[in-house]
Amino acid sequence: MAPGDIGALLRREGIYSSHLATWRKQRQRAGEARLVEGKRGPKVNPAAAQDRLVLQLQTEVERLRNKLAKADLIIDVQKKLSILLGLSTSDTTGGPK
Repeated sequence: MAPGDIGALLRREGIYSSHLATWRKQRQRAGEARLVEGKRGPKVNPAAAQDRLVLQLQTEVERLRNKLAKADLIIDVQKKLSILLGLSTSDTTGGPK
């Protein structure tokens, strides 16, 4: 392009230089907004995310139930051993009397 061609084009189309400045600012802000979003790739499906969370929580509940069952078994064995050895079996945890 020769010098002055852009100015002639703008005058012919009725576009002012202020329009160009405004469009450039808008384009820059849109680019910055895309950078702020940060996450690329497919959008997260809320239903699938909730299903994964439910599955994770169910797994955690099952793990804790197993742990509780083992703890109850250990406590029962300790009580029986205490009875066999003739030790006191009263709870000394400070519970209600």
